[in-house]
This record gives sequence, structure tokens and C-alpha cells, in this order.
Amino acid sequence: MCLRLLQKHGHQPIVLLGGGTTRIGDPSGKEETRKILSEKQIEKNINNIEKVFKIYLKTNNPKLKPIFVNNYKWLGKLNYIKFLREIGRHFTINKMLSFDSVKLRLDREQSLSYMEFNYMILQAYDFLELNKAKNCLMQIGGSDQWGNIVNGVELIKRHSSKQVFGLTTPLITLASGAKMGKTEKGAVWLDSKLLSSYDYWQFWRNTDDRDVIKFLKMFTDLKLKKIEELENENINKLKIILANEATSMLHGKSSAAKAEKTAKETFESGGSGDDLPEIKIKKSEIENGIKILDLLSANKIMSSKSDARRAIKSNALRINNEILTDEKKIIQQNDFNSERVLKISFGKKKHYLLKII
Repeated sequence: MCLRLLQKHGHQPIVLLGGGTTRIGDPSGKEETRKILSEKQIEKNINNIEKVFKIYLKTNNPKLKPIFVNNYKWLGKLNYIKFLREIGRHFTINKMLSFDSVKLRLDREQSLSYMEFNYMILQAYDFLELNKAKNCLMQIGGSDQWGNIVNGVELIKRHSSKQVFGLTTPLITLASGAKMGKTEKGAVWLDSKLLSSYDYWQFWRNTDDRDVIKFLKMFTDLKLKKIEELENENINKLKIILANEATSMLHGKSSAAKAEKTAKETFESGGSGDDLPEIKIKKSEIENGIKILDLLSANKIMSSKSDARRAIKSNALRINNEILTDEKKIIQQNDFNSERVLKISFGKKKHYLLKII
């Protein structure tokens, strides 16, 4: 959103894809060493991340078209001795040990590998490379990146005698104190293959009342004046505006409208809606029937069979809008409608369509 906002004000965004640094891992905010991914997985991740950024930074102005760079291009061919002589000499161990990302791991006696310890130098070197090759003047990151960004600013000053800048934003937390981007089901993905547009819409629709105005300012393109005019509106109307604006930005206006329509049909009229999360089940799985507890846990509708039992006892689970009371129920083919679809609901906000394929 920072890049999107700056782009709207006439700046050209540079998106740094960490194909090189991903092979090492950033210790910032981490209590243990990151899992090292395979080369194939790294390339796949980079390609998918680029696709998402292109949605947010789409522009018809060629001068503001985002520049995508992969730091493996220069990090992958570094000469170690040359790098130590030209770049390493600008860093002191004393200074590096003073950063919170390092101190946290040392204080908790979590092993910090020499490989990870090098990360801050490599991130600083990225800034230097982008400044030289693309005239990059400012690096943006979360507040946990402050030390790494300052390193880059100082390296460029020492190496090239140029003035550059760093901008960090607070790590986003909800009014409840939880980290932004997590739900009961897990992370909120921007890739539609990992999270449907409906689930994405619902994430914003379920925003805590205390966070709605803040998120309208941070995660939509609405002008501040417009948001101020909306402040006295009904809170549920504001949540729908937030959900529509955020979903339109990522998935398009038609997907947002479809998600809103599905939610309305599901919650207000007890229907199924045509955009609910869909779980596909093979015909062979259901031919002889399947225990409801197995069905719920295997498809991650409930986290475990114990959770499913508790939900059934508290009348929180419904099948085709009918309360489920029997935890020993066997789901048969005749439970599905003529379109081979079965609707399962947990509480008021979680709905799934099971479809036989």
C-alpha cells in the first residue's frame, strides 16, 4: 500500500524480490532459523509474489511502471573476498551486535547462524546496488527492518557519498492485540488459489468495530475526506464498504459484488449463495457414507474431531441450514442436493459448500 500510494503521487516503485536473501533468511523478529527453501520453491514463490504486486501497482503511465528486481542477480555471483574488502569493511561487529534482531536471539540463547548474521549486510548491499543501478532513493519496510534499512543508508553514504532515505511502518496489530493477517483458519493470502475472493471479502467484513476506520484509511483508495464523511454511518455498512473496496482492489469489482451478494443470501435468507468456499469430494469417498466427524476434520472445517463434537453439542453446526445434533451421523449421497452440493455451516459466519466431483 505504501508503494501504491507513492506511485499515485508520481514516484516509480521498485519491488525487490529476495531470490538471493531468501536463500539465507532474515533473523529479524524470528526466534529460530528460518526453513531454507529449495531453489524451485523460491522461484515459484517469487513468480507468484510478482503477480500480486502487479495487481496493486498496475498503471498506464510508463514512467511510473513498477520495476521488478531479483537480488539473486547480484548476490548470486558475489566474490566473497572482494565483497569483504569493498563492503564488509564498512560494518563493525559492535554495531551489528547492537541491533534488536540480533540481541533478541542472543538473549534467548537461540542459536544465530553466521549465515543469518550476514543478512543485514546483504540487505544494505541491495540498497547500494539499487541506488547505483536504478537511482533508488528510499527503502521501505516494516518497523522490524529499521536496523537493516539504516545500515543501507549508512553504507551508501560511506561508499558513494550520496544521501538516501529509509521509511518504516509499524507492524499492524488489531484492536484485540493480535497480529494483522491471521484468522482462525490461518493466514490471509492474496493469491486466490490459496484464499477465495469470498473468504477475503469476509475477512474484511469481520473487522473489529474499533479497526474499521483505521483500515479504511490504510487499505483502500478512499480519500480521507470521504472517510471522514462516512464516520457516522452504521458500522456494518462501513464494514461492507471496507470489504468491497479491499476486495475490488485485489480481485476486481465483480468479485467483490459477487461476494457481497453471496454473503447477503447466506446470512439474510438462509440460502447457499454461489460464491461460498467450495470443498470438492470424490464420489468414491462418499459412496459408502462418511462419518461427519471424519468429514469435518479431514477437510479442516473443524480443527479436530474434539472441536467438532463440542460444536455439535452446542448446536453450532448446521447441515443444509438444519442444526446437527447427532455426532455419529453418516453423510450419504442423498444428503446432497440435485446439483451434488451440501452446505455445512459453523456458527453464523463460516459456511462451506461440499461438492461431489
